[in-house]
Amino acid sequence: MEQPLQKNYILITFDDGLKEQYEIAKPILDEMGIPFIFFVNSWNFSEQKVSMVHKIHLLRSVLSSEIINSRTATKLSPEENLLAIKHYNYDDADTAKLKYLLNFKLNFKELGSLIDPLFHEYFDESKIFEELYMTRDMLIDLDKSHNLGSHAHQHIPLGEFDEEIISQDLKDSQLFFNSLLGHKLDAISYPYGSFSACQKVSNIARENDFKIGFTMERALTADLQEDPLLISRYDANDLPLGKGNLFKENKLFSKPTYRNWYENSAIYQ
Repeated sequence: MEQPLQKNYILITFDDGLKEQYEIAKPILDEMGIPFIFFVNSWNFSEQKVSMVHKIHLLRSVLSSEIINSRTATKLSPEENLLAIKHYNYDDADTAKLKYLLNFKLNFKELGSLIDPLFHEYFDESKIFEELYMTRDMLIDLDKSHNLGSHAHQHIPLGEFDEEIISQDLKDSQLFFNSLLGHKLDAISYPYGSFSACQKVSNIARENDFKIGFTMERALTADLQEDPLLISRYDANDLPLGKGNLFKENKLFSKPTYRNWYENSAIYQ
């Protein structure tokens, strides 16, 4: 991390600690010799519960956006509608607005009041937990090969919360992994990864002994020296065969966009 990057490097990352990632993706990556990190939310394992984000995914697989949206009186403003469509640019407008409402507009209590009753109407949480997430043995195996990172404790947009909550969440994550593995983890991927979800977080991550952190700023990283706690990365949908191929004009490396969130003082304050 202290040395300048002398050439292009690629690291593939997976968030959320899903069992299918270990069972399907890991063997392919191992065979091809591609470096990767799986980022895992510790709350799932300490509580044996399903993350709110996955409850929403599962509900959206059986219910339309309109039905879910009809269960709450809270609506987005015209400005928020535009932000939603910009943020979730690979989704249709109705889906983007619902995602923004659930992920950024409703507070955690309001979200639980909306989603939990709906989720339990359609799904058995204990069964979903066993089917969806990696096992502890899988986490231990990934750690042995240095392929394991934290996705924080709960899957919440950390930067939207008070610093005390952010600090406790990251502390809880490190406590879990230290208990399971005998050491803390070096790498973290911030849930959701947007600017608002990452603001205020990097310094608190550093205080909790994380050495490298990943956002969802769509850009290349020129070096790890300026701030390794705010590394940019691309979504799979940004790549060839994705929904929004940013390579199609072949300018990604010839005329690259470099990360700049770390230069904005607001992300620290």
